[in-house]
Amino acid sequence: MERLGEFELIARLVEGVAAARRATGQSRWGVEVRVGSGDDAAVTVPRGAVATSVDALVEGVHFQRGTASPRSIGAKAIAVALSDLAAMGAEPGEAYVQLGVPADLDDADCLELGAGLAAAAAEHGVSVAGGDVTRAPALLLAVTVVGHADSPDDLVLRSGARPGDRLALTGELGGAAAGLLVLERPELAEGLAPEVADALRRRQLEPEPRIAAGRALAAAGATAMIDLSDGLGRDAGHLAAASGVRLEVELERLPPQEGVREVALAAGLDLAELATGRGEDYELLVTVAPDDVRRAVDAVAPTETRLTEIGRSVAGSGLALRDADGSELPLQGFDQLRG
Repeated sequence: MERLGEFELIARLVEGVAAARRATGQSRWGVEVRVGSGDDAAVTVPRGAVATSVDALVEGVHFQRGTASPRSIGAKAIAVALSDLAAMGAEPGEAYVQLGVPADLDDADCLELGAGLAAAAAEHGVSVAGGDVTRAPALLLAVTVVGHADSPDDLVLRSGARPGDRLALTGELGGAAAGLLVLERPELAEGLAPEVADALRRRQLEPEPRIAAGRALAAAGATAMIDLSDGLGRDAGHLAAASGVRLEVELERLPPQEGVREVALAAGLDLAELATGRGEDYELLVTVAPDDVRRAVDAVAPTETRLTEIGRSVAGSGLALRDADGSELPLQGFDQLRG
């Protein structure tokens, strides 16, 4: 059967995105999209401050089609891009999608991928305002997301941590890395309850950007924030460097997702390594002034996650992942070029 051409595929994808958007009944925040998909460029009329971020998923690097469905790949592409906006405390507005289609991805899979992308965008109130489709040697999704705030001062940067601030973390760690191991080696889940194993797999395939928590933390006085895409050991180092401080993390206070400890044991891995070095949890790492810790915890509580204090910011530079006996874990994390 002859496959759809470029413009026919784009039209079908745009139709699916528009249908998902209508189904949610949500209104866009702070921006009017005058011209969306279908012209040479989108035309928007924003207000306030604008935050823009770009993220890409590449087959063989960020996912394998043997373990991830087209729908989950599309949804994940939107989610991981939105996580950067969550770390700024921005409200999502628009997205622009670059889709690279390999020869062995048929039309049905393309449309399923688009449906997953559209559903995730609609869930978070995002208008997919444009993009492009091209042939590619491997499946590629590059997503540009645009977020909004009333003022630049409402956005949280990586560079605002101060000595004396407390270091805290939303949610739980290690679930995405454990989920990937379970997808690749199903035998590692044999000792887990089915719902626990399913939750680990979903954490890898269907990450949830902490948008509501990010906005709540920004309003509660967060001094600096970053999302954990490449692992605590790497991303905390980025925050420390940007702020010109030293971050000290107490490993015994880290909250692992249920099942992570058992998967680490079955795989012969150290729990701390799995929780801090593998990435893709997309939790938020945040610093707050000591007097604002309770306010931050209370602000996050209604957002279906929790905030755990895991360390502090002190004068100096670098990052220390400190065990209960005082020893330090070597810093680890995912490198996009080295793996």
